[in-house]
Amino acid sequence: MPSIAQLSDIHFGGENRGAVEGAQAWLRTHPPDLVALAGDFTVQGRASEFQAARAFLADLRAPVLATPGNHDAPYTAARFAAPFRRYEASVGPSAGERILTQDLAVAAVNTARGAQLRLNWSKGAISQTQAEVVVQALADAKPGALKVVLAHHPLVEMIGGPMTGRVRGGERAARRFAEASVDLILTGHVHAPFALPLPYADGRTYAVGAGTLSVRERGCPPTFNLVEAGDDEICVRALAWTGSHFEPWRSWALPRRTRAAAA
Repeated sequence: MPSIAQLSDIHFGGENRGAVEGAQAWLRTHPPDLVALAGDFTVQGRASEFQAARAFLADLRAPVLATPGNHDAPYTAARFAAPFRRYEASVGPSAGERILTQDLAVAAVNTARGAQLRLNWSKGAISQTQAEVVVQALADAKPGALKVVLAHHPLVEMIGGPMTGRVRGGERAARRFAEASVDLILTGHVHAPFALPLPYADGRTYAVGAGTLSVRERGCPPTFNLVEAGDDEICVRALAWTGSHFEPWRSWALPRRTRAAAA
């Protein structure tokens, strides 16, 4: 049963220190098969914030896959010339990586932009080319492996969410991933956990959002998700920080497509 710890929006520089330290302790005690980090490691993309992010990553004892968020581009002129240079120096490539194992096939895609031709640069975008690169990256998945896309912005909006992603090209990309039999699209950005089926293809592709480990709460406690996949079902549990430990707060049981249908 492959397991993924899904974290997002730690926002070093504005992190909930107790929750971050608690998450580190939890991950040391219960190491998953993968830690997937869906961006917004920092508040303003400062060098000191990325130093804290690098220290956090160095403490993890599981494989890591990450993608940047909109807050990971600095609030300086560098946002225009090299928006993810600091991210790449501290975290890793921003253009997207993949991890392939016997049980997992996970590809990251960058939906954040340094600048855009619209007033709100915090919103996301994904091009058709980016979506096709992801589909090709997951085409080498082992039979029966859980196929996952990792992005910062939800490609479709969380129902009743505290904020929006308004991802340009998001619905088109989500439909393409569903047609390619992707199981999960893991995201962050809205600071609230959720799980919902996408209304495309066979309805067995799910959008799953992680909460935040920062003080920038939006009606939810600090949380991260634990994703565990069996042959017939994917279980998503949002674990909430109580002030002293993490405990289950919300959970979703998501029917998984059959292996024959995914082939």
